[in-house]
Amino acid sequence: MANEKVDAVIVGAGASGSVFAAVLAKAGKKVVILEQGPDWQLTDLISSDFWGRRIKPASGPFLLEGKNPFGYVYQAGWGVGGAALHYFANFPRLLPNDFKIKSEHGRALDWPISYQDVAPYYDKVAQDVGVSGDAKAEEIWRPAGPPYPMPPMKTFRNGEVWLKGFEAAGIRLVPAAVAMNSTEYKGRAACIYDGWCHVGCPIGALANPLVTYLGEAKKPDAEVRPLSTVTRVLTNAQGNKVTGVEYYDAKKERQVQEANVVVLAAWSAQNPRLLFNSATDKHPQGLANSSGLLGKYMMAHFSSGTWALFDEDIQSYMGTTGAQLMSYDRYGKTSQKGAFGSSFIVAGSALKTSDLGGFANARLDLFGPDLAAFMKRAAHGLTRIGAFGEELPNIENRVEPASDKDEFGMPLAKIIHSFDQDAVALWNANFEEGLKIAKGIGAKEVWSARGNMPTIHLMGGTIMGANAGDSVTNSYGQTHEIANLYIAGPGIFATAGASNPTYTILALSLRGAEQLAANWSTVAG
Repeated sequence: MANEKVDAVIVGAGASGSVFAAVLAKAGKKVVILEQGPDWQLTDLISSDFWGRRIKPASGPFLLEGKNPFGYVYQAGWGVGGAALHYFANFPRLLPNDFKIKSEHGRALDWPISYQDVAPYYDKVAQDVGVSGDAKAEEIWRPAGPPYPMPPMKTFRNGEVWLKGFEAAGIRLVPAAVAMNSTEYKGRAACIYDGWCHVGCPIGALANPLVTYLGEAKKPDAEVRPLSTVTRVLTNAQGNKVTGVEYYDAKKERQVQEANVVVLAAWSAQNPRLLFNSATDKHPQGLANSSGLLGKYMMAHFSSGTWALFDEDIQSYMGTTGAQLMSYDRYGKTSQKGAFGSSFIVAGSALKTSDLGGFANARLDLFGPDLAAFMKRAAHGLTRIGAFGEELPNIENRVEPASDKDEFGMPLAKIIHSFDQDAVALWNANFEEGLKIAKGIGAKEVWSARGNMPTIHLMGGTIMGANAGDSVTNSYGQTHEIANLYIAGPGIFATAGASNPTYTILALSLRGAEQLAANWSTVAG
């Protein structure tokens, strides 16, 4: 069944898709957003580890392979709003050294743009969604820019106890930049610091798509269709334009949505899967894949966490799930001896019982009565710091089609991922430094949160570059091969940096969407 043709169809109602929808709808374009999951509202965001799992996928159409299989469920989102419904809302930027690693170090890849190209969009996003922090304090590491629209968030004992340890280690800390309201902002309430950000914020103090760009997109009448599973991007007979998408609706009936422009804003592994499944005689290896790089250069962050347990109450449960304090002092690519890559450091996050980073998982060696006794102490006295590490792009880390198919006949995909020795060395170096810091804060016990090397945040697979020979898209997310096909999200990152990616996702999406709107007649034809 064919639907009425629209100007743009956007696949995915998460962070990047919501930005494209808002910009295009405000420009007067008729926009349809297709989302595989349910249509969540703020009232669905219940402060509970159990209820919070509803907005995270239980599984997905991906087979996980490699030495370090990508554990993606916690990092993904299920439904309208995507993963940004329940993210930590840490809003650090990439820094200038992230964009020219190959030029400066002879390794990895260069972006086709610089920090200066993205910086104005960081500033715009901050005003659009509301960011709390101290921009002036960050200027010890990054070029100067306008202040954030809100002052820093409050701090609590679980963050403040780390200050003397960092000072002794010569590591400077500044207030964490977060997409949360330290004050009322644009009619949205200020944060109440109850620390349930990782399952969603029902009062709208956290800048998720429902209360920011997606809400703005709906005002000019952009349509969101939940429970709509896109399986294929459609092209014309010549193979030089996309014409819409094939999808299955809530009744699992096949539909076609025609559009002048298609924007793929699904998860980083799902966009390549869709493009592989959209192969034609004109594009036998998949759409936008003349370079052979579709699905290649998948990248993840990893974290080296350090725990400290106090006998007194340090308000472990208070604050935000993300961080109170942050540092780029180990962000230089050669900051850690014997390792290569950036590290981004955070301190002081609110801790709940279970789920990612919860104190039930802080001592994996304990069971039964011993675990129960530990958790009683941890509920008031546990705190942690973390160092996110950068994985360099590796062409062997990839997404590729699998032989099995899902219920709609679409091939599943494999995510093949292994960390190299640089990543392992950086992971270990950050653990060592974390323990040195922790030993100087007067805690009862300190230990490393060492387990399997984690995969955090998925980037790459549809990387940007200068031309169709070295990349899938240009710096705006426009595919080199098909002018009216765009890709949005962290899949277009050329390198990963070490800082949380959402701020950069929004900035790049805003840049790409504005370019599309400004060149609509040329792009859409």
